[in-house]
Amino acid sequence: MKAAVWHGKRDVRVDEVPDPVLQQPTDALIRVTSTGLCGSDLHLYEVLGPFMTPGDILGHEPLGVVEEIGSEVTGIAPGDRVVVPFQIACGTCFMCRRGLQTQCETTQVRGRDSGAALFGYTKLYGSVPGAQAEYLRVPQAQYGPVKVPDGVPDDRYLYLSDVLPTAWQAVEQAAVPAGGSVAVLGLGPIGDMACRVARFRGAGQVIGIDLVPDRLERAAARGVQTLDLEGHEDIAAAVRDLTAGRGPDAVIDAVGMEAHGGTAGATLQGLAGLLPSALAERMAGKAGVDRMAALYLAIDMVRRGGTIALSGVYGGMADPLPMLTLFDKQITLRMGQANVKHWVPEILPLLGEDDPLGVDDFATHHLPLEQAPEAYDRFQLKETGKVVLRP
Repeated sequence: MKAAVWHGKRDVRVDEVPDPVLQQPTDALIRVTSTGLCGSDLHLYEVLGPFMTPGDILGHEPLGVVEEIGSEVTGIAPGDRVVVPFQIACGTCFMCRRGLQTQCETTQVRGRDSGAALFGYTKLYGSVPGAQAEYLRVPQAQYGPVKVPDGVPDDRYLYLSDVLPTAWQAVEQAAVPAGGSVAVLGLGPIGDMACRVARFRGAGQVIGIDLVPDRLERAAARGVQTLDLEGHEDIAAAVRDLTAGRGPDAVIDAVGMEAHGGTAGATLQGLAGLLPSALAERMAGKAGVDRMAALYLAIDMVRRGGTIALSGVYGGMADPLPMLTLFDKQITLRMGQANVKHWVPEILPLLGEDDPLGVDDFATHHLPLEQAPEAYDRFQLKETGKVVLRP
């Protein structure tokens, strides 16, 4: 089959690789019909390269058709159309029963002291072959896949794999009071959707911040107050001016480890890529430093007693935090990978004909899988919004 394969920093190729096969009685095989390109995939393209191995298959946002199931898989059958969550969870362990599927005790990557295994996402999360491919082996298929109706375009349900639950959890963690205010840092796919979810769930004021004109225009068209990061000398002051001088009730950081600014952090991130692979991995795992500009901005911007929700991925192990400010402002900080199956029951009913979150036209580009290398390059350069690949 064809698959998008990691070969090194900024080097993604579409290769012929062996077809997956069932390995466990709880596996299923899926023929992928659509698969998303995620902002967190770009971290593999750059910063998290030391944890990748040439030949790794990328991607974690699949929708497709079940081709084959293991003997212990119930609830789905060959021919069913399913969307697959980006994390692999069993559904029955202590963590899964508490809605913490990203901490699944059955699939935790204990050798790396990491949470649940993820599709297509580094040694840290199990090196499970990913979903930017023609076919996908789905472990724990007795629980993970979500059956979705036939007869509508893939985009209607594709984002249940990651974007929708991630944005939904970010808004939930942000604890925006009814009629309250929230600022969203970064209007890429997750930030854009977080703005939509916040408005849908009753936020009175949603402020979106970015520096890409197309992103700002898309958010503004859906009723978001937008601020161009490059148009203000002090963006935190500009946000306070819009929120009675005290700052928003909540801030969602949808940027993460590769924020603009933070030259020192960018330099330290890049150093690992200059080292031999084993040494680079040890350095990144013990002394990694993120570009913290977005998080610092969130801490500065949020009102006293407010909440910051991190949905952007951070990977550093030695990041400095302004603890005095966090403590003095009495800030609540919440974060983590989205627990997809926990949120599906709340989100699925919204994907009917009314489409209040605008999923049908959420993607800006639909490309054949063969164009994955170009898609990665253009997405990194912020020349695209949400990209959907079609194997």
